[in-house]
Amino acid sequence: MAEKSKILIIGGTGYIGKHIVEASAKSGHPTFALVRESTVSDPAKAQLIDHFKALGVNLVHGDLYDHETLVKAIKQVDVVISTVGHLQLADQVKIIAAIKEAGNVKRFFPSEFGNDVDRVHAVEPAKSAFAIKVQIRRSIEEEGIPYTYVSSNYFAGYFLPTLAQPGAFAPPPPKDKVVIFGDGNPKAIFNKEEDIGTYTIRAVDDPRTLNKILYLRPPQNTYSFNELVALWEKKIGKTLEKIYVPEEKLLKDIEEAPIPINVILSINHSVFVKGDHTNFEIEPSFGVEAFELYPDVKYTTVEEILGQFARELKQESRLEFYFCLLLLVAAILLCKTVDWCFTMYHPQISKRGRRVEDCVLCQMFHQSYLHTFVITTRVAQK
Repeated sequence: MAEKSKILIIGGTGYIGKHIVEASAKSGHPTFALVRESTVSDPAKAQLIDHFKALGVNLVHGDLYDHETLVKAIKQVDVVISTVGHLQLADQVKIIAAIKEAGNVKRFFPSEFGNDVDRVHAVEPAKSAFAIKVQIRRSIEEEGIPYTYVSSNYFAGYFLPTLAQPGAFAPPPPKDKVVIFGDGNPKAIFNKEEDIGTYTIRAVDDPRTLNKILYLRPPQNTYSFNELVALWEKKIGKTLEKIYVPEEKLLKDIEEAPIPINVILSINHSVFVKGDHTNFEIEPSFGVEAFELYPDVKYTTVEEILGQFARELKQESRLEFYFCLLLLVAAILLCKTVDWCFTMYHPQISKRGRRVEDCVLCQMFHQSYLHTFVITTRVAQK
């Protein structure tokens, strides 16, 4: 059996990077992660760094902006994978220069992990972000560096928890009404981050992915916005109010929205209105599809992810229901107290010349009753 390539991940403690580091280590590749001294000493990263060490990852101290340490790190490996964030995309020219000087790299994966930037119909500000990735692609090709570009489309862990709702950043997905961009018919693709890591590492030593774009298009993860909403409605057993945003309105919203909302909206425009995930066929001259190359990979489906959100939502409703029961029990006890008030305490209040409505115990009962009614109604609506 051929020896597995040694892999260096640059940006390995970031959002997608950590999944690729883990996939590499678990696949048996000698795995190296370039980390800054400040990252190693950062308490917020301590648990992740310890996890890397437990997986046998070699931590290489260096910096994207320190050419000497970068070249030194690259000389230790066969494959370089960049997962740097948006603000460092243009600086990948430094990685390209270091790879050229090192002279030993047999494959470079630049930081892509989204749309195929050579085949998008984007507006600003997404257009400029995609253009940087295009420039990096051309630089790699001009330098003659062997490459693979990973087009993984949407991160499931980022978009599915909110169904891409404007201004929403945490689960669960909408429970009452949902905003749909365009007519909701173009199909988008959602891949779980762990699966993106798995497919990326599978491509490292595969000659079929050399100098190609690796597309991640699992059939069970391809949905139009309308289909996605219908699936969510099925999971929660409820029909949502649908608010369709025409392209003209979305473009206006993009122009008026602040950063980073405008970036997210412009990417959504590319995907959900222009259909840039699926509006072209993969030609053998430039690309291959991961599901076809690696049918043995058990990927997480969109239905499984939304099913988990639905179960959590039901659990939340259950807890509220039990809380209502406790309130009802408390109300019954208060009823007993109020009964005592009317028969024993109220006559004494009247004798003292005070109003019966001033009874503190009765007021407590009234407030508790109203609170119970409101929560019970809310649970019933769910």
